[in-house]
Amino acid sequence: VALPAIVPDLGMGISQAQWVNSIYAGVFSALLLPAGRLGDRLGRRTTLLFGVFVFVGASVLASRADSASALIAARLVQGIGGAFILPSTLSTVNATFRGKGRAAAFGVWGAVMAGAAALGPLLGGWLTSSFDWGWIFLVNVPLGAIVLIGTVLVVPNTRGEAGELDLLGVVLSGLGLAALVFALIEGSSLGWLIPRQPLEILGAQIGGDWPISVVAVLIMVGLVLMTAFLLLERSRIARGVSPLLDLRLFSLATFSWGNLTAAMVAIGEFGLLFVLPLYLVNVLDLGILTSGLLLATMALGAFISGASARHLAARLGATGTVILGLGLELLGVASLAIVISTAANLWSIGGVLVVYGVGLGLASAQLTSTVLADVPEGQSGQGSATQSTVRQLGTALGASIAGAALSAGLATALATVTGPAAEFAQSVHDSAGSVLPALRARGIDPAVLAPLADAYASATQLSIIVAAFFLGIGLLGAVAVARVARQSRQD
Repeated sequence: VALPAIVPDLGMGISQAQWVNSIYAGVFSALLLPAGRLGDRLGRRTTLLFGVFVFVGASVLASRADSASALIAARLVQGIGGAFILPSTLSTVNATFRGKGRAAAFGVWGAVMAGAAALGPLLGGWLTSSFDWGWIFLVNVPLGAIVLIGTVLVVPNTRGEAGELDLLGVVLSGLGLAALVFALIEGSSLGWLIPRQPLEILGAQIGGDWPISVVAVLIMVGLVLMTAFLLLERSRIARGVSPLLDLRLFSLATFSWGNLTAAMVAIGEFGLLFVLPLYLVNVLDLGILTSGLLLATMALGAFISGASARHLAARLGATGTVILGLGLELLGVASLAIVISTAANLWSIGGVLVVYGVGLGLASAQLTSTVLADVPEGQSGQGSATQSTVRQLGTALGASIAGAALSAGLATALATVTGPAAEFAQSVHDSAGSVLPALRARGIDPAVLAPLADAYASATQLSIIVAAFFLGIGLLGAVAVARVARQSRQD
C-alpha cells in the first residue's frame, strides 16, 4: 500500500518497484535452507533472536533510505533477518506440538499469519498517510522488542539433527535462486530473449551488444546452478553426509505435492498484492489510507476463517479445508478480474476481497500443517525451511510475474493510445502508473488521461488473471495432496 507513495518520492521505475518487494523475498528464499539447518544445530530460539535483531536493525535503515538503491539494500538485509525468523517459528511449533494440539497450534499460527498479512495494508495506509512511508518500517522496532522479550521468556530452545553445514550447497542454491529471480524481475525491461537495453551495474553496461539478452543467460545460469545443487545434495546423501536439502523428504507424497501447492498459491497471492494497491491509487485515485481500508477487508474474512479453520479441519480434514479455502480464493480473484475497471464500484471490490480473505484464512491455517504432517520431528527445521523456501520463492516469483504481466499489458494497451494522451504513455509505463495521480494534480484534462487509466486497468486485469491461473494450479495440487493422504491412511 505504501509503494505508490515510495515510487515517486524516490524516483523509482517499475523494475525498481518490483525489486523493493522481490529483493526481500529473493534473499529470504535463498537463505531459508541454511538458516533452518543452523536452527537445528544451534537451537531454534537462538536463530530466532538473531533474525529478529537483524530484521529490526534493517528496518531502521529502510526507514531512513533516501534513494531507491538504499531502500533496496535495506530490504536485502531485512531478508537476511527474516530468513532466520520464519523457519525458527515453524520448526518450533512442529517440534513442540503433537496430537490434537498440533492442528490447533498450526491453526493459530496460520490464522495470525493470514490475518496480519491482510490487516497490514490498513496499518501501512494509516502510517503512510498520517506520517510518512518510513513509519511502515519503524513500526517494526517496538514489535521486534516485544518479540525478543517474549522469545527469551517463553520459547524453548529446541534442536534437531546436527550435521556438517553444506557451504557449497548454500552458494549454489543461493546464486541459482538469485539468478532466476533477477531474470524474472528484469525480463520485461531488458528483454526475455532479444536484448532491449543493456544491464547497468555500478555504471558499467553489460549485454547491450549480445545476440541474446542477459535475462536469457541468467535463466540458463540459474537452472544450471540449481541442477548442480540438486546433484550435490543427492551425492551427499549417497555418501552419508548431512545435506542442506534432504531430497528424501520429497519421497513423502504429502510433502512434495504440498510444496508444489504452496509455491503456486504464493505466486498467485503475492502477485495480487503487488498490482492491486497500484491500481487503487493510480486508476481509482484513492488515497493511501482509503486503499488500505479497502484491502483490509481481506482481514475480516481471514481472521474469522483462520480462527475457525481447526474446527472445519476436524470435520473436513486439513486437506479438505485447504481445498475449500483455495476454491474461495480462486472465486474471489476471478470475480475481481471481472469487476476491475476505471469506474469499478468499491463495494464490489470489497465484497470479493472478503470472499478472497475467507479462503486465504482457511488455506493458510492448514496448508503448512498438511505439508509438514509426515516430516519426522528431528528434521523439523529442514522440513520447515524447505516449505518456507518454496513459499518465499513463490512470493518473489509472484511479484516478478505479476510485474512482468503488468508491464507487458501496459506496453500492449498503451501502444493503441493516440492523440494528446500518447505523449504521456511512456511515462505511465516507466513509472508503474504513479505518474497518473501527478498528472491529475497538474490539472491535465480528464478526457486526456482516460485512455491511459483504461490501459492501466486493462493491464491490471491481465495480472489478476495470471494470479488466478496459478491459484488454480495450487487448487489442483491440493486435490492431489488430499488423494495421496487418503491413500496413505488406507495403506
